[in-house]
Amino acid sequence: MVNSAITARGLRKAYGDHTVLDGIDLTVAEGTIFSLLGPNGAGKTTTVQILTTLIAADGGDIAVGGHDVAHDREGVRELIGVTGQFAAVDELLTGRENLHMMGDLNHLPRRDTRSLATELLERFDLVEAADKPASTYSGGMTRRLDLAMTLVGNPRVIFLDEPTTGLDPRSRRAIWDIIRGLVDELGVTVFLTTQYLEEADQLADRIAVLDHGRIVAEGTAAELKRLIPGGHIRIDFADQAALAAAQYALGPSARVLDGGDGLTLAVPSDGGVRSLRAVLDLLDAENIEAGGISVHTPNLDDVFLTLTGRATIEQESLA
Repeated sequence: MVNSAITARGLRKAYGDHTVLDGIDLTVAEGTIFSLLGPNGAGKTTTVQILTTLIAADGGDIAVGGHDVAHDREGVRELIGVTGQFAAVDELLTGRENLHMMGDLNHLPRRDTRSLATELLERFDLVEAADKPASTYSGGMTRRLDLAMTLVGNPRVIFLDEPTTGLDPRSRRAIWDIIRGLVDELGVTVFLTTQYLEEADQLADRIAVLDHGRIVAEGTAAELKRLIPGGHIRIDFADQAALAAAQYALGPSARVLDGGDGLTLAVPSDGGVRSLRAVLDLLDAENIEAGGISVHTPNLDDVFLTLTGRATIEQESLA
């Protein structure tokens, strides 16, 4: 049985007449990456602030690492690390000095702090810049140092609030590799908020879509994609005779795909194994040979737009 690192039931928060979180439920399994995906103003940062004891909820039952967030804040804080949208790096200090400062704040012995700083500088590829002022770091380096500082306290649950916002694609992918390593090598749990569909798709074991303070969908990336109409099975054929026989057998829903050589059929599908097996069984029963079969589902951009009615940050940047 998989234990839960984070649970929230009926989480609510409002500021005056403005409801930010309207009774959301969350469960995050230990040793996984959970992504809370949503547009600006959806309530992602507020959720992180409540789960990390920075602000109090108006209602709901919330636990992190088995500790009640409302009644055992110190127990929660001992288990977690937090990296916010804006780096907590002191730019007047070097990278090494920033890590030493975090060791002091966590009351670590000086010898342990020095050893840990050296290890983290190597893990986060900051050895060459270790003794340079953080003010000279690029955005990606600053974010890597910020993540390294989060690890000084040996957290078991790490909250990353939009950790790659503003980074170039190469730096963003470097951060993704680091996040994967934290889970695969250290076994930590990562709670990630993001506006980037590709980020959630690449990293998350499970994704919850938050909009107007409510969870409008939750599941794996594949499960979310199957929620949206437009998925289909593509079947390639060697000649027109085979295609015509398949089109007759599969019925009027099967259509010839535009473009290409005109030898590919598209059959509506939810992307699941059952619908694929049904198509294969029908072709086999009619002794129709297919040259190739592939399943195509809507991407997370389609899911996001359908569920929230808003474009993602990637789509907006291309507009």
